[in-house]
Amino acid sequence: MSEPAPPSDRISQRPARIDPFAPFAYPAFRAIWIANLTSNLGSMIQSVAAAWLMTDLTTSHQLVALVQASVTIPVMLLGVLAGAIADNYDRRLVMLAAQAGMLVTSALLALFTFAGTIGPWLLLAFTLAMGCGSALNAPAWQASVRLQVAPADLPQAISLNTIAFNLARSVGPALGGLLISLTNPAVAFALNSLSFVALIVVLLRWHPETRPRVRRPIGASIMQGLRFCAGSSPLRRILARGFAFGFCAASYQAVMPVLVRDKLHGSEIDYGLVLGAFGIGSIVIALWVAPLRRRFGSEAVVRAASLAFASAILLVGHAPALAPAIVGALIAGGGWVAVLTTLNVAMQLRSPEAILGRCLSIYQAATFGGMALGAYSMGLASDIVGLTPAMTGAAGLMAFSALFLPLFAPMPERDEGRVEPS
Repeated sequence: MSEPAPPSDRISQRPARIDPFAPFAYPAFRAIWIANLTSNLGSMIQSVAAAWLMTDLTTSHQLVALVQASVTIPVMLLGVLAGAIADNYDRRLVMLAAQAGMLVTSALLALFTFAGTIGPWLLLAFTLAMGCGSALNAPAWQASVRLQVAPADLPQAISLNTIAFNLARSVGPALGGLLISLTNPAVAFALNSLSFVALIVVLLRWHPETRPRVRRPIGASIMQGLRFCAGSSPLRRILARGFAFGFCAASYQAVMPVLVRDKLHGSEIDYGLVLGAFGIGSIVIALWVAPLRRRFGSEAVVRAASLAFASAILLVGHAPALAPAIVGALIAGGGWVAVLTTLNVAMQLRSPEAILGRCLSIYQAATFGGMALGAYSMGLASDIVGLTPAMTGAAGLMAFSALFLPLFAPMPERDEGRVEPS
């Protein structure tokens, strides 16, 4: 890909059009999308294996919930720093470093598990390390989408990247459940380490045209991003909505392994099917988010999707069998992707290119910070009052925030605060 780009890959010459699959016309986007799908598939297989392995290692709901929290806590703690790194250095190299680190971490996790020396806290240490890699990768990854497609195709590119993640989420958990039922979690961890190879190869071959970066001290860079987000009313409201949704939505994912195993008496395959249904619901809705947002507006989409997610938490929490839990997972997946895609697009369209990585990292820190706190709170609450009452409370909190938060932090209007890409 280092040769001169063909006409279809010259971003500045692309005409504006509203086509959900238009980004696939860009060779760089297409290659990275396919490689990213492979990597996401491996990551989903590993996440299933890690969560299920923890239920074998401990009976504590808090520790099971911390598997989910350990992946998101680094995004909250390191996200803003990662954003400053993404804006000060070559984003492609930042992504390569993150992917290589996650490959090594996953390989070591596989070796320790094969050796039979893995324990609850060591497992959490490895998932925390994977979370650190994701935290470093995320701002550079999201900011690099602008280098792959024309501005007119940016919302569609974000939706397609979301579809790639949720396509992996629909297939990966079922494959992970089948794999660990036939072998053991160590095989899943080893397979994930191999899945990073394709993306690393594609990134090594990708050489986008970029402007020279003016590097600033990391501390000053972080403060510049924080000041911009704090001074922008539209961004402040997006951040508040992201934190609130992340906190409530994490309750669903944090205790799902315990719910399937203990309440529904399901197997690894049943757990994979529930997670797979979540991914299928995400894919279906992802194809319709952009037209729904154009027709009804961001506020209506976020509110309706949040209420749908609340109903899904309630349905899954009271499910007497696997079938209702799968239905609830389908609804939850649709609500999840509708909210987070809408928030992501709103953030990107209102962030200047020069500090895009920092703005996106602050958004990630707020949203994933909410998820980390929500996951821990859910694990603690389910240990104290029981799983079903805790999920009922989480559903009520989600519905409350969907109905009343728009009064204090409404989503930005269509052209409010938008910046033109440079």
